[in-house]
Amino acid sequence: MTSLFAEPDAAALEDGRLLFARECDFIWGATSLDALPPIRALEIAFAGRSNAGKSSLMNALTGRKALARVSQTPGRTRQINFFDLGGELVLADLPGYGFAQASKADAARWNALVFDYLRGRPNLRRVMLLIDSWRGPMPPDIEVMALLDKAAVSYQLVLTKTDKLTPSELKASAETTHKEAVRHGAAHPELLATSSETQAGIPELRAVLAALRHS
Repeated sequence: MTSLFAEPDAAALEDGRLLFARECDFIWGATSLDALPPIRALEIAFAGRSNAGKSSLMNALTGRKALARVSQTPGRTRQINFFDLGGELVLADLPGYGFAQASKADAARWNALVFDYLRGRPNLRRVMLLIDSWRGPMPPDIEVMALLDKAAVSYQLVLTKTDKLTPSELKASAETTHKEAVRHGAAHPELLATSSETQAGIPELRAVLAALRHS
């Protein structure tokens, strides 16, 4: 069977390494469409259910210990945070969704903020949608996939916390996630599998993001 995972070649891996060796700095926080920063470069957004490991992954990706704060309180971040990567890419950290304490009003605000951003950001190249590999796509994830489909925004699923799974469990998780992905028109066909703890898949993710500058 053809691999379900993105497999960048050596040149792409080196391109990703060099890009993410650059400085990455916080530049903006926005809680509404009117407060979004001026367009300065291609943007890659990171989205994920609360506790999916988004902050840890962004820290591992950029080699920073505290680029994105790792909160012990799910759903704490309620704004979009923007980070400039060497003047070549802007990374947008979307607020987590699906936390148990969320009210209907909280969920509505998340949908409004994120959907406005997705629709109104012409330089947004792709959304990296994080899926906890132990749990697989959950109803809130599938709802967000439908939201991304509706906004016609290209997105790619990134399995996180893969160090917690055996190879056979990871294979099963990837197959389940891929089956869900192919049901969605805006989802990229290849998955990425990562661990912020072991750094597994981090070079591949860097390479995929770096390649988006040339596509």
